[in-house]
Amino acid sequence: MSPMTTLRDPQVLPNIHAAGAVLWRERGGQPDDIEIAVIHRPKYGDWSLPKGKLDPGESPLVAAVREVGEETGLPCTLGRYLGHVTYPIPGHRKLKRVDYWAAKATTGDFVENAEVDEMRWIPLEQVMDQLSYPMDRQIVRAFTRVPADTSTILLVRHAKAGKRGSFAGPDVQRPLVAAGVEQAEALVPNLLALGASEIYSATPARCVETVTPLAKRLDVEINCDTLFSEQGYDSAKAAARQRFRSLITKDAVPVVCSQGGVIPDLVAWLADESGLAVPSARNRKGSVWALSFLGDRLVAADHMDRALSTEIV
Repeated sequence: MSPMTTLRDPQVLPNIHAAGAVLWRERGGQPDDIEIAVIHRPKYGDWSLPKGKLDPGESPLVAAVREVGEETGLPCTLGRYLGHVTYPIPGHRKLKRVDYWAAKATTGDFVENAEVDEMRWIPLEQVMDQLSYPMDRQIVRAFTRVPADTSTILLVRHAKAGKRGSFAGPDVQRPLVAAGVEQAEALVPNLLALGASEIYSATPARCVETVTPLAKRLDVEINCDTLFSEQGYDSAKAAARQRFRSLITKDAVPVVCSQGGVIPDLVAWLADESGLAVPSARNRKGSVWALSFLGDRLVAADHMDRALSTEIV
């Protein structure tokens, strides 16, 4: 999705960053009957999607979950990335960018707060009439292009482990360097925002160490699998691909940590099998693919780089 920008002045910088979500739930337990949360802000007298500015050092993913919680009182799990809008701030020579995700609401009730005095659950087919702004309707249209209830797998490239030649032992034992340890810790809140609940890893130490902080936070075991390592994948590619596909489930959000020689080929295969166009990405260390599936079919592939900013692909 292209940014919706109305100013061309090079002196106008899009340096106000916000994040939000299309918060949804099933009505009456029916997967094809979706309601969208719309909030009323008395300060502006408008009806909009929940969103808000990033705190210093916060990623858009984490901000989206926090802002939904603050404005609605409802916890949520992020799903597909829906794109971003960009618009000028009245009275300032600045642009504001807002990134949006689909977000499934979990159990809870609306809580009135300083910014929002009312929230309504609106049937999907009626929500366009309730929203005050065309940009919000643009994001809802992106939401409707794929059914709401998808399955997610988070495919992570291991964090920084230094150069192979600088480690004297077997390469499979090469650990994360200090910068990689920081990356591994920073991944935790972002993967949790996407619902991470179980963990799989290639066998090299640098892969296992990348997801160790998340495993500690979730209090779960890391399931090591040689098929997700470069050597295992190359020697049994068909088996490795089917092993990855076997992890697709509605009941959990698996995290799979793998290597640079595996991830591009695996993503390309999934995309080709599903007829989805996925442009190339740098797949840098510590980056994440959030892969969304309907059944076995890949319907969205969102790549997040080391800073956990998001590129729609």
